[in-house]
Amino acid sequence: MTIDDGAAAQDQGTALVVGATGIAGSALVDRLTAEGWQVLALSRRPGAERDGVRWLSADLTSAEALAAVLAPEHPTHVFFTAWSRRDTEEENIEVNAGMLRDLLLALRGKDVAHVALMTGLKHYLGPFEAYAAGEMADTPFHEEEPRLPVRNFYYAQEDELFAAAAEQGFTWSVHRAHTVIGHAVGNAMNMGLTLATQATLCREAGEPFVFPGSESQWNGLTDMTDAGLLAEHMLWAGTTPAAADEAFNIVNGDMFRWRWMWPQLADYFGVVWEGYAGAPRPLEQAMAGREEQWAGIARRHGLSEPRLDRMASWWHTDGDLGRDIEVVTDMGKSRVAGFTGYRRTPDAFFTLFDRYRAERLIP
Repeated sequence: MTIDDGAAAQDQGTALVVGATGIAGSALVDRLTAEGWQVLALSRRPGAERDGVRWLSADLTSAEALAAVLAPEHPTHVFFTAWSRRDTEEENIEVNAGMLRDLLLALRGKDVAHVALMTGLKHYLGPFEAYAAGEMADTPFHEEEPRLPVRNFYYAQEDELFAAAAEQGFTWSVHRAHTVIGHAVGNAMNMGLTLATQATLCREAGEPFVFPGSESQWNGLTDMTDAGLLAEHMLWAGTTPAAADEAFNIVNGDMFRWRWMWPQLADYFGVVWEGYAGAPRPLEQAMAGREEQWAGIARRHGLSEPRLDRMASWWHTDGDLGRDIEVVTDMGKSRVAGFTGYRRTPDAFFTLFDRYRAERLIP
């Protein structure tokens, strides 16, 4: 069954997208409106007005705010893509599992049919403070791998989802993505915009475009997730009976090595590139103190975002590209269940960069 068949097989209801201004949430709003859904877009701050979308504003960490804003609403499908970065994993668990729990409590008794939860490969790699540090399953990662013996906010979110589904009677799906690239500004984990910003800074300064990561990432296989494909996957699972009550990996479907990808990104931006050269060269150090340089670029080129901290998430890209292990994800479970969506990762990057240019985020 294709995504269009699944959506057409039922009377379309109302979708609640939580974290609607983020990378995944923005792509979901685009996909749902294109499919003719009515969308409730929930975020701390509303986005741009558009047909078929009604913005709801609330602090997701406040149970009272969630209860108040959702009291008059009756969504049939919920897509949860929000997260809040905290200093420790215990705080991540408390806050992020709490946001999901409070949201589902606010929706109790409203006849929700399905809740889709976006997580990621830290399900297999471990949380940031123990990232890729212990025993892990062999790659490619499969959904049936047991949980790691560490505290992890993804596990806590899943447990909240499972408990609420058992009590309230909705079906659920979990979507484990890998390094999502898409269109969002001010996001805490956005490799696409981060690399575009790095390349722009390097070009304007006459510097080489340096790969910041490890030898393993430079030479090993990896994969990624386009936000548009993630949106297709979440809608497919929410409207396809065979996908109900399952956790799925979601990646583009191709694999690549950064030593092959990096020169292509450099060619797009017209910069000289440098690959791995004996040790990682993290962006947090290399790009420190560039705020005025970016503000000057924004002034000269009439860009829409002059704040560097809203363009780049250096720490996140350093974490992904600095791993000393190969990370590849199996998509067999989704294929067997009927999902055939695919993206070629270079095309996903270039399409995204073209959109950044069209919207005056980069020159």
